[in-house]
Amino acid sequence: MVILTKLLIYYWKDYLQNEVDFEIKQGPKIKTLIQVCQDLSENEAKEREVKSLIKAGKELKCKDLVIISRDKEGEEIIDKVKIKFVPLWKWLLK
Repeated sequence: MVILTKLLIYYWKDYLQNEVDFEIKQGPKIKTLIQVCQDLSENEAKEREVKSLIKAGKELKCKDLVIISRDKEGEEIIDKVKIKFVPLWKWLLK
């Protein structure tokens, strides 16, 4: 028997206008938060994306934080929070 669990996709925004592109829910639990940014080479863009992702992760109690970009790959610990960076092509192949 196969049981399929429906994934729901939402957008998150707080009262300070911090936003996260995709909030992935599986049942009542938030499974993943995803930001998408073409170019993270500018510090301002990276800081903006990371700040919103960390804030949402803390507020929503989600530890799977992902930033999808053109080419950055790896993991970073920022403010004691692990963020995964995945190139778009690799994410699409999952």
